[in-house]
Amino acid sequence: MNSTNDDALILRGVLDAWQAAVDAHQPEDVARLFTEDAIFQGLHPYGVGRPGVAEYYASQPLGMKAAYRILETRRYADDLVLGYLDTEFTFTDRPPVDVKLAVLVRRLGEGWYIAHYQVSRLDG
Repeated sequence: MNSTNDDALILRGVLDAWQAAVDAHQPEDVARLFTEDAIFQGLHPYGVGRPGVAEYYASQPLGMKAAYRILETRRYADDLVLGYLDTEFTFTDRPPVDVKLAVLVRRLGEGWYIAHYQVSRLDG
């Protein structure tokens, strides 16, 4: 198994592309970073698959930006890496939203894709 540093590099490879697509308000590009059967839970009802991911991000306001910091990584199999993140979404017209984000990325062929995405808002 690879080291934690390798796991963080894998996560950054996927999450940097996710962040760039979110920041550019490109929902279809965001969706392509997910597996075909990904379970996606933002702050609204969950969805399964790329169409639900694209719909969710298309509904987000223009100007929304994402920033993340990896807190923990775990490698559960050669083709599965879990990441637990501090994530902040900023907006042009309201205060930022701070959440915890758990992602499970899966290697398919030569690429890594998000298979599970779970946001938790911890108020208090």
